[in-house]
This record gives sequence, structure tokens and C-alpha cells, in this order.
Amino acid sequence: MIRDRVPYSPIVTRPPLRWPDGARVAVWVVPNVEHYEYMPDPIGPRDPWPRMPHPDVLGYGTRDYGNRVGLWRMMEVTDRLGIPCTVSLNMANWEHYPEIMAAMVERDWDVLCHGVYNTQYHWGMAEDDERAIIADCVATYRRFTGKQLRGWFSPAATFTHNTPDLVAEAGITYYCDWYHDDQPTEMAVRSGRLVTVPYQMDVNDAMVWRHPFEGEDFARMITDHFDTLWDEGGEQGRVVCIALHPYIMGHPHRIRHLERALRHIVERDGVWLATGSQIADWYISQQSAVEGN
Repeated sequence: MIRDRVPYSPIVTRPPLRWPDGARVAVWVVPNVEHYEYMPDPIGPRDPWPRMPHPDVLGYGTRDYGNRVGLWRMMEVTDRLGIPCTVSLNMANWEHYPEIMAAMVERDWDVLCHGVYNTQYHWGMAEDDERAIIADCVATYRRFTGKQLRGWFSPAATFTHNTPDLVAEAGITYYCDWYHDDQPTEMAVRSGRLVTVPYQMDVNDAMVWRHPFEGEDFARMITDHFDTLWDEGGEQGRVVCIALHPYIMGHPHRIRHLERALRHIVERDGVWLATGSQIADWYISQQSAVEGN
């Protein structure tokens, strides 16, 4: 068992990390496009729909709004601003909604796999069972696109101690279950190579939604977070992740606040609008150059 997945490294003492064209920050926008089962089988220590008795029509319908309406409104914003997105995708979403798949493929969105369903958790899963699910996701993505799956973020942020090893074993490049840094980092795995790319649970509308905050507050959080990391960037480039859910920020009373915050970012200089794969690949190339010296 690997106990020290990411050895401690103070960000102020690391070798320089420079982004393309001298950008101060790499910004990736991550819409979580999910599928929640209406009547999921019970799995693990948590009920996906805690409201009783089932079915939880309110919980299900709230999420379903994202796929029916919110996503398309959010796409209009990212299209208008020219933002390349990395979708945190439950692979079953493409099975159920081919129109969504077609729209993402048309836009060349990067895919960060978010498991199969967001109602099927990985906590406590046996190693072989988890390996089979990851392999199925890799095969499904290849069936749809002909490409190798590049990124992994476990469904509903549920994972096991084995997850990093199994993800690397499956040929996946980058991983987002850890929220420990403002730069990519190497993660120790049993075989192969795996890089963590910073994902946000603070600047994440799903976290804000659980508290007495609204769209305007979240927009301010985005701009404050971005401005701080932009100021800190330079020789030690930073990563800005903006984690979104169409069933939340895709609502009419929130979307204008999101667009205002994203426009604040795209209109600044020194910004690399990137995908998760691009950030991981650039970091690996920089590390390889350092190791070569």
C-alpha cells in the first residue's frame, strides 16, 4: 500500500513552472455533466436520494434540469467567450443523451471521466470491481470517440485507496480526486505515471449551493480566486479551476453572474485558457525537461 501519494513540497521552493506564451495562470473550466438514476440500487454508506420515501422527484428533477436546459444555456456562454471546456462526464450521460454527446464532440470538449453514474459510489469497492468499472469507462469513451480517455474524477467524489493505481494502470494521464495544490503534481502509483491537475471544491457551485450563497456571491468568489492566483503567477504559474454544474449555474437567475465572472477572466492578459489534458501534458513536458537537466 502506497501511503505517501504526494510527498510534501512547498510551492515557494519548487522549480519554475511556466505556462505557454508566458501566461501567469492556466485556467480550465469544468462543467460537471452528470446522470443521476431515478431509482438507483442502494450502494455503499450513503443513499443517493436521502428524501424519503422514494422516488425523490425533487432531487432527480433538479438534476435533470441541467441536462434538459441548463447545459445548453451554459454552452451559449462558453461559446460566446471562446472558452474550451473540460467536461466532468458521467459516461452514462452520453448513452442516454446522444444530443449532448454530439454537442460536446462538435465543440471538441475534453473529457474528464466522472465514472458511470453519479448515483453509483466507489467507497469501499473491491479492487477488481473498481478496475472493471474504470476499464468499462475507458472502453466506452473509445467506442464513442476512438480516443484514449485522458482524465479521471471519481463519481460524486467517491474513491478508494486503490483508485490512483487503477487509473494509472488504465493508461489515464491525469487525476482530480485530490484538492491539495494550486499546481499539478506527480502522484505515486504502483505502475506508470499519474499527474494530479488542481480541481476545486471551494470554487465549485455545488459546494456554494449547499450554503446561503447565490449566483452573485459565486461570481465574486471566482473573480477573487482568479485575481489572487493571477497575482501569484509568473515564474511559479498557477492553475485556476472553475467547477460548474449546469443544474445550478445554468439557471436563468444565475447565468448572467457566471458570464460576468468568466468575461473578467478571458479579458485579462497572461491567461492560458486550457483543457485538463493540455495542462497535464504541458506539466509533464516541463518536468521531463527539468529531469533531463
